[in-house]
Amino acid sequence: MDASVTELADRIRALLGGDGDVEERAMFGSRAFLVDGKILVGARTGGRLLVRVGAEHGDQLQAEPGVSRTVMGSRTMSANWLDVAAEAVAGDDALMAWIDIAREDAAGAE
Repeated sequence: MDASVTELADRIRALLGGDGDVEERAMFGSRAFLVDGKILVGARTGGRLLVRVGAEHGDQLQAEPGVSRTVMGSRTMSANWLDVAAEAVAGDDALMAWIDIAREDAAGAE
């Protein structure tokens, strides 16, 4: 893992504040934070934030600056998976806003 992954994962961990419902795992060269066994957010190479959202919401959120569909290898993922550029989550308030979006969408999917 590169330093940007570690730095972003540390920030995510700090913002989650030791939430007992969140599990952290190394996955695909990144750090993923899971709730009920499903990825909530992840720290990816280059400091990009992986965010799991509802598909309809994902289509809307792609209009936000620095947001695009996640690409893993040669595969572009569904609208449920977004990458948020490091610049768009440079501040803790912005990072927390994306974590909250992922949590809200995860809660709505239950």
